[in-house]
Formats: sequence, structure tokens, C-alpha cells
Amino acid sequence: MAPTVLIESTLTPTEHHQAAFLLGPWLIGSFLDVFLQGVLCCQFQHYWDWYQDDKVWLKMSVVGLMLLTTLKTIQCFALIWIQSIEFANDLQGALLLGYNVWWQAYNSLFVSIIGLYVQVYFSYRLLVICKSWYIVGFNAFLFAFGFVSQVMACIYIPTGDIPNTSLWFACHWAGILAGDLMLTLLTIFFLIRSRRNVQSQGVSLITSLVRLTFQSAAPAAVCALFNLVFSQVYTGNDALISVAFNMMLPKLYGISMMWTLNARREIRAVSNGTSRFVGGLGDSSGADLGGTLNSSAGRRSKKVMPQSHELGDFSSHGAIEVSTIQETVKHYDLDDEISSYHLEHKDSDDVVYGDRKVQPLRVRPSQ
Repeated sequence: MAPTVLIESTLTPTEHHQAAFLLGPWLIGSFLDVFLQGVLCCQFQHYWDWYQDDKVWLKMSVVGLMLLTTLKTIQCFALIWIQSIEFANDLQGALLLGYNVWWQAYNSLFVSIIGLYVQVYFSYRLLVICKSWYIVGFNAFLFAFGFVSQVMACIYIPTGDIPNTSLWFACHWAGILAGDLMLTLLTIFFLIRSRRNVQSQGVSLITSLVRLTFQSAAPAAVCALFNLVFSQVYTGNDALISVAFNMMLPKLYGISMMWTLNARREIRAVSNGTSRFVGGLGDSSGADLGGTLNSSAGRRSKKVMPQSHELGDFSSHGAIEVSTIQETVKHYDLDDEISSYHLEHKDSDDVVYGDRKVQPLRVRPSQ
């Protein structure tokens, strides 16, 4: 029988708490970062397989996101290696890395840069949909406020000024969370409003886009909410639970952007013939709704003339192209027409009206 080896920890209860709650979140967050980077790699591969004919600027934005997220993963790997290997026997030295070395002290700034990169894309997408600089400008102000607050927090991190650091972190996460929620709600609002101006077969497309907007934005928004909550519940000396959420947040932003771009192909397949409302789900050329819809009922004939109103090319601008309709109604008084033909053909039993015969009006004399 093999001898039992008992391993006793040499850490005191205080040191064990510090290792678990001050260093542990960095380790967990780095694992989540690497895992989500794998998801992003699959999304990048799908994008290059499906959308090789996208506009150049959109391809370059994907390349930029690939570069930023890859560098962030490299930084996470290096951070954990140094913290866990180089300082394996120096707990206090490992704890001070978050204040003394730039690659760890400014980790939250790297997260904000990737978040701002993705937020610029979605803000431009909102601008293409709503056509209002005022709406997008106010939303951009929230993102700018959040980014500046993050820069201010990074100024106080090396000094060890916990109260000011916590204050600016609170301002940062409050601004980012408010901006994310407003961006999502405004995008959904303008998509729903545009549904009133599309033909019936385009409603399913708008519904799919609304669902996509909510689903792709929800993970990053929930993560940012947890980040805000835990950054205020615990101080930097007690626990750094918010670090775990902060480490994976930029990858959730990247997944949101790539999810939106790659979903164009699926939306085209699901919408069953409504792809003409979307500019190039399979290409980036764009297409307008054409043709004339005619309907007649009883005493009137309705002629529907489509007029293109572009909210944006979804394949090349991340928005949609919707065709609004104008109705021109022309009334026909069938009785007057029949009466006129009856006067012209009063000796005939049948009156030819258009391409059909109509029985003449006969009035039975009163008894």
C-alpha cells in the first residue's frame, strides 16, 4: 500500500485569504479570457469564410479586433506566468504586481480600449439606423466619460490611493453600463419603429434583427453590471472579485461584434425570401425592393408603389436596408361605368366591361 503524503499549507489564514481573493480572480479571469479567445477565433474563421466580399473598412475593423484581442490574451498569459511562477514563493510581491508593473496595473485600461473599439462600431451602426447625430452624440458622451474615468483610475492605481481609485472605477463602470444599455435600447427602438414602414414579409427580418441586438448585447451588459457591483462591494484590500469579470469583458465585447457580423448569413436563411431587404447578406452590394403590388377589392383598386428608404447596408455597415411603401388609391364607381355602357348598348343583352360581360341593369316597374 502506497504511503499517504499529507501536504500542509504554510500560509497563514490571512495569507490564504489574500491568495484566494486577491490573486485567485486574476487566475480565473485569465482562464476565461483564453477560453473566450478560442470562441473568437472560430468567429473570425467563419467571417473570413463567409464574407470575403465585405467592404474594405469592415474587413480592417475585424483585423483590428483580431489584433487587439490576441494581444490581450498574450498579456493575460504573461501576467499569470509571472504572478504564479516568478513569484511563486513571494506572496506579497505577487500582490504588489497590481500596483508596481504597468502590464498588470493598467490591465483595466487595456480592457477599456477594446470595449471602446467595439462601442464605436455599434455607435456607427446606430447612426446609420437612426440618422441622428444628437442621439448618437449623447450616447458617445457616456462612452467617452467612462473611458476618461478609467484613465483617471489608472493614474491613482500606482499610488495605492484606494478611495480615489474606487471612485473613478465607479464612474467608469456607471458610464459604460449606461452607455451600453442606452445603445441597445435605442437600436431596438429604431428597428421596431422601422417595422411600421416595411411590407409584411419584412417584419420577420426586423424581428430577427431586434432579437439579435438583444442577444448579442446581453452578455457584455451583464458582465459590466457584475463588474460595477463587485468593484463597489469589496475594496481592493479585501477582495478583487471584479477582476475576474473585468478580464473576460473585452472578449464578450468582441464576441458581440462578431456575432452581429456573422449572423447576417443566418438571418438571410431564416427570413425566407426577405433577403432583398438586406443589402448583401451574401454580398455587400445591397438591393432595393422593386416591383409594384396591386390589389383590388370591390369598388376600388389599390396600387402600391415602393420607395426605397435606406437605413443602412447591413452587410457593409452593420445596419439594414428597409423599403417603405407609399399607397396611391384610385376609386372606380362600378355602377356609373355599367350605366354608361348600358346607354351605349341598350339594345344588347350583355354589356362588355373590360374583359368580361356584365348583365345590364334592369329595373322592374312597380305594380
